[in-house]
Amino acid sequence: MAAQKVSEWRKLPVSLTELCIETTLRCGQSFRWRKINEQWHCVLQGRLISLRQDPTHLHYKVTWPTTTPTKHEDPQNFGAEDDTPSLLHSYFALSRSLTTLYAQWSLSDANFARRAPAFTGIRILNQDAWETLISFICSSNNNISRISQMVLKLCTHYGPYVATVEGEAFHDFPGPEALAGEGVEAHLRELGFGYRAKYIAETAGCVAQVYGEKWLLRLRDPGVPALGATTEEAGASVKKEEGAEEKKKPVDGDSKVDLDEDPPTYKKAHAALLALPGVGPKVSDCVCLMGLGWGESVPIDTHVWQIAQRDYNFGGKGGAKTKTLNKTMYEAVGDHFREIWGPQAGWAQSVLFTANLKSFSEQAAVVKKEGVVKVEEETQEETVTTAEAVTKPEKKKGVVVKVEKSEEIVATTSAVKSRKRKTVAAEVLPKSEPDAAVQTTTTRTLRSSKRIKSQV
Repeated sequence: MAAQKVSEWRKLPVSLTELCIETTLRCGQSFRWRKINEQWHCVLQGRLISLRQDPTHLHYKVTWPTTTPTKHEDPQNFGAEDDTPSLLHSYFALSRSLTTLYAQWSLSDANFARRAPAFTGIRILNQDAWETLISFICSSNNNISRISQMVLKLCTHYGPYVATVEGEAFHDFPGPEALAGEGVEAHLRELGFGYRAKYIAETAGCVAQVYGEKWLLRLRDPGVPALGATTEEAGASVKKEEGAEEKKKPVDGDSKVDLDEDPPTYKKAHAALLALPGVGPKVSDCVCLMGLGWGESVPIDTHVWQIAQRDYNFGGKGGAKTKTLNKTMYEAVGDHFREIWGPQAGWAQSVLFTANLKSFSEQAAVVKKEGVVKVEEETQEETVTTAEAVTKPEKKKGVVVKVEKSEEIVATTSAVKSRKRKTVAAEVLPKSEPDAAVQTTTTRTLRSSKRIKSQV
């Protein structure tokens, strides 16, 4: 095997508050990034990109395939002709100020303001629309780990090989033609895709043989160029290729609007995607947000539905009355979030979605506001405040909050990590009344009588 062509490490200036790859690459947007030896690796547009990060810079290096160079690189002169910096800038959508967006969302939503400080740097990736479409068809009734395994199988069996890192082979994502071939559905079933195999094969056939690959580009937000596209390429993507074979025009299923003649909108793009096999409202919204650039798109899965019920009072008090997320409720939740978060509501949603994942449960946000300290304990999916702990101690479990001398100090005992909790205490020490802690301390003892008896 010929030696791989690998660039030196280079860096882009970006702070952790603007981009945190440790969170962004793990929160269910892209399923192809693999972490090996503290570095993240993924194939993007024909090259293997490796990433690491420090507080002020994103470091990257590129491994090129040993085949004929593409228009994206010059293996003999890394740097001048290498478009990887602009590709990463596009992929991570670095033109948007995340700090500004977080500030806007925090002003308009108190719940976001409480949770966001522990989850900074979460950006919506500007991914390839085709990859996003197939990846989220795989997400139906699935979790991030299993989706990642399915996507890996798709790349390994149908995508072109690019490079190897630490003994692990990396392939690019397969195109529509590769997944539309004869026998693909049966093979995917053998690989464990279940009913999703049929949807993947049929959708690949629709895109490859009926609509054409350029169809997805015509669904994009015109203000957000496709991944790696130049200004000229972005403008040309909405035009028919001269001399190309005439294909069936994609049509918005609800309004019957020809997408070749009318400018795309989020609603039109969402409706058009629903015509594809295996694509429901949530999958369509995921593709709109992460693959087509529609920031207003708000995908609502079980996690977001839990958030809507728990934190925004959807579905009745405490979410107890309405357990099923029907079409009407789905649209109502999305519209509510768009109203409070604005045109980039999907970006804000991704922050709360990440905060709700068990894999990020150790990240607790601590915010001090007007003398009240709020502790978010994601493992219990509840928020405890000192005021609530004092007045309603019977509803809180296993969190000890102590505030002293107006400092932003929160001590959470190790009992939080155990379900066998015995004591909850919240102490508030006013500056002017240092002895008031005795009066404002609320203590609940569980099974204390048994302990006392055993000591006697």
